[in-house]
Amino acid sequence: MKWHLRLVAALALSALALGALAQSRKDSVVIGMTLEPPGLDPTTAPAAAIGEIVHYNILEGLTKVQMDGKVSPLLAESWTISPDGRSYVFKLRRGVKFHDGEDFDASDVKFSFERAKAEGSTNKAKKAVFDNITRIDTPDAYTVILTLDKADGTMLFRLGENTAVILDPKSAATTSTRPIGTGPFKFDNWAKGSAVTMSKWPGYRDAANVRLNRVTFRFINDPAAQVAALLAGDVDAIPRFQATQSVGQFRNDKRFNVTVGGTEGKTILSINNRRKPFDDVRVRRAVAHAIDRKALITGAMDGFGTPIGSHMVPSDAGYVDLTGMYPYNPERARSLLKEAGVSGPLNVTLTLPPPAYARRGGGILAAQLAQVGIHAKIENVEWAQWLSGAFKGNFDLTIISHVEPLDMAIYANPDYYFGYDSKAFRDLLAKFNETTHEAGRLAVLGDMQRLLATDAVNAFLFQLPHIAVSRRGLQGIWSSSPIFANDMGAVRWQ
Repeated sequence: MKWHLRLVAALALSALALGALAQSRKDSVVIGMTLEPPGLDPTTAPAAAIGEIVHYNILEGLTKVQMDGKVSPLLAESWTISPDGRSYVFKLRRGVKFHDGEDFDASDVKFSFERAKAEGSTNKAKKAVFDNITRIDTPDAYTVILTLDKADGTMLFRLGENTAVILDPKSAATTSTRPIGTGPFKFDNWAKGSAVTMSKWPGYRDAANVRLNRVTFRFINDPAAQVAALLAGDVDAIPRFQATQSVGQFRNDKRFNVTVGGTEGKTILSINNRRKPFDDVRVRRAVAHAIDRKALITGAMDGFGTPIGSHMVPSDAGYVDLTGMYPYNPERARSLLKEAGVSGPLNVTLTLPPPAYARRGGGILAAQLAQVGIHAKIENVEWAQWLSGAFKGNFDLTIISHVEPLDMAIYANPDYYFGYDSKAFRDLLAKFNETTHEAGRLAVLGDMQRLLATDAVNAFLFQLPHIAVSRRGLQGIWSSSPIFANDMGAVRWQ
């Protein structure tokens, strides 16, 4: 009997050793995400959640935006820019293939950019980036020349965003459901409502330095469920952790690492400028004065977040602090509403998408607005409903974080969902694009921010923080988000 017990003990120790060995040789990771994207093609849909899955992992562009916001080569190995800033010559990497075996060359770049600028394109960067490209020349298979209508000092950054990923003509049409790219991972499966899985692609040009064999993106939109999933070991990391009230708990737990950084997320109370009475600037200014940003950040974000007064964040070059233009002043808000002829309670709808900053913040904002006579009925919607409703202009007020960097140009589009129509702003944007020296560009950016604040286009709330919680030993998770991506090719277990 003793020998049997010794054998059981030996087997148990062996199992523990194997388990420890497996743990030390982890080659897979499960990443928690708040939102499930509507599709997987970032060139045809605006949701930031698409890029969080496919960008830099499955799909790549000519350039890459690093965690610190700097731009480095990716599918383009080098480039030169003409003195007037209107011509970009890119030299492409050789020997690169798509996951289906197709060769990557200049024709794929030409196809992708022409597709993005074509009539009917739904690429969210069409107007800001691709319509500015007047010619695309490919003198040989590994050279691409872009000629711009107007100089754009942000072009290299723009080409590193997910809207500019390069697709192959043979597989582009099915990218939304089965993306095929040149990245370190190939798409495996999308279990709707649950997760997207991908696996390491052996044909990747730098496969030896990719340590993960399998990556799973699991969708968990409830903050409490995110906490539970981390504690149970169901996920290894949540790069954009939503349960701000639980940050202290994870900071005190030696099993986890917590980092807090910034994002490009401009969290705003979007106002439908087309709808009465919000077409009156006095009403929009009243909304701005009715909001106590400090109380909002404390209540909705547990103190994480930096107040903003226009559509830029403090980490942006050229940022101007305009938070003092609309201090919390309910009396002034009521006075402005009276001046605008708004008598009695103003009944509106406040549409809230799933993120915690919106759902938790919505109740706080509704209570603040009620104190000045604006009664906001809360309407909770799922992400797809928000995209098909509020984002199409069907809303009164909504809370959303615009996470795209350098996206001031959206205010020059009168057809954009909040309906701001200003020739003065369009003129400033044109001046910005025509200015090539840095000091001049930053000065114009300041004027653009001041005009948006003066017109109270939206109520500007706070910079969305980047809170990442990961299991100890997992390295390479971004601690800041200049763009919304998860670069899993750089992630590894220690």
